Amino acid sequence: MRTKTSKASIEARAPKRKHVPQRSCVACRQVKSKRELVRLVCSANMVEVDLKGKKPGRGVYLCHIEKCWETGLKSNRIEYALRTSLSPENRQLLQQYFQNLSGKEMES
Repeated sequence: MRTKTSKASIEARAPKRKHVPQRSCVACRQVKSKRELVRLVCSANMVEVDLKGKKPGRGVYLCHIEKCWETGLKSNRIEYALRTSLSPENRQLLQQYFQNLSGKEMES
């Protein structure tokens, strides 16, 4: 004799897939996993790189691609998304961070 199996019992036996957070790059608008992007956060009127993704404040994401960093910094997309303005010193620090980031990727 066959027993009825409910949909809930079938789903309970299936292995659960882990949820992967998705974010979009502020420059190219591509949706990628959160770990594939670099988070920038506005804190105390300064924009800084959030390596762990846990800092409080409004944040935006950028790809590791040079074109996205150039677009984000030159066309003021970062400033618009963060609702703040970048000082020349802050803009220079972000450019230096990207240059260091791209240099490390070249070595790998």
